[in-house]
Amino acid sequence: MNEILPDEAAKRLLQRVRDRSFRVGVIGLGYVGVPLALAALRAGFDVLGFDINPARVSELNAGRTGIKHIQADDLAMAARAGRFLATDDFSRLDEPDGLIICVPTPLTRHREPDLSFVVQTAEAIAGRLRKGQFIALESTTYPGTTEEILKPILERTGLKSQKDFYLAFSPEREDPGNLRFGTASIPKVVGGDGPEALAIAQALYGEFVVQTVPVSSTSVAEAVKLTENIFRSVNIALVNELKLIYAAMGIDIWEVIEAAKTKPFGFMPFYPGPGLGGHCIPIDPFYLSWKAREYGITARFIELAGEINTAMPHLVVERLAQGLDQRFARGLNGARILVFGASYKKNVDDMRESPSLRLIELIEQRGAQTSYHDPHVPIIPQTREHGGLAGRRSIDLAPGTIGDFDAVLIATDHDAVDYKRLVTEARLVIDTRNACERHGVLAANVIKA
Repeated sequence: MNEILPDEAAKRLLQRVRDRSFRVGVIGLGYVGVPLALAALRAGFDVLGFDINPARVSELNAGRTGIKHIQADDLAMAARAGRFLATDDFSRLDEPDGLIICVPTPLTRHREPDLSFVVQTAEAIAGRLRKGQFIALESTTYPGTTEEILKPILERTGLKSQKDFYLAFSPEREDPGNLRFGTASIPKVVGGDGPEALAIAQALYGEFVVQTVPVSSTSVAEAVKLTENIFRSVNIALVNELKLIYAAMGIDIWEVIEAAKTKPFGFMPFYPGPGLGGHCIPIDPFYLSWKAREYGITARFIELAGEINTAMPHLVVERLAQGLDQRFARGLNGARILVFGASYKKNVDDMRESPSLRLIELIEQRGAQTSYHDPHVPIIPQTREHGGLAGRRSIDLAPGTIGDFDAVLIATDHDAVDYKRLVTEARLVIDTRNACERHGVLAANVIKA
């Protein structure tokens, strides 16, 4: 048989995309990988999913996502029909026509990029890479990662990008719990290592997302995602700082924002909080500030925003201590505090980088006892930075329970909370999300923080 030329191989992949015989491989079956796999399944593609956690693999093969806001019906149907399979057997990486990498990219303790998951995944792919495969990285990272880290590892096999395989970067844009926008309804930025890779990325993603947005390189695509999250980080830092300034002046930042956002141009509302959470905003900006140092540039704006946002849990705890002192002439030492909400945002069970965990640690360092209540998080899972909190359970709110605590700290503003009952029964409420007022509950024992 004659060897397929690179352009012919690309055409074959494009045809397989069109006729849905293209088999999609998703590596990393979490908050990004599962929604992506579901979008591909709904568009008619078969999906082979890879994860290093055998328990996770078994859960998904049983038709359960394990993520509350992600419906499992389509996944269960696809698994029963043989169109979806999860596996921890990475020797099967040569089976899919395309592999999409959705693994974590955390920070080290020194706020430097930790690309170990990307590197390990690339090495696993390299062990099974075959001619004609398409590889896309979705994990958020600094500009140059695909070209400088992923590509060289894959090319150690002797196969070459743009000749033997096709390499692309397409940043994930997931927003857990967002009922308005999901994977399929969010435009997808795609950058390819060469025109064939870009064409395949556009064709594949274009079959299961509303729109593809091609850019000139993988580095540009990587920069797009960082820019989106840095924009949010900087603006959140701004309103967090404004909150402190206005509070000193006796001005309510929430009232200011509500009035300001009536302007139909030139203003976009961002809201203060107890600290940043989720896998993106607390982490991604530091990928760029770290990379900038390679070029002799100090990303002062990004670093300052990070400092402000990182300080917010400490400021909330200080406000809590002041509230106890002013109301009951006592500090945090020996106090009993109930933290409302453990997930990083409302109405989801996502615990990644949740500021609630840091708040609990800081409160207990001041000598207080803490319990937490979260209807979405019955037990705190193991985390990289807060391992000592793993296994703690959400308490039930039986009648009289709330009043047993010296103060309630609202860290996450879940909708499934009776805020009227909370405020009525609590001795003191520290509200970091303006949840009480937004639910129409105004009382003298509520302090905004």
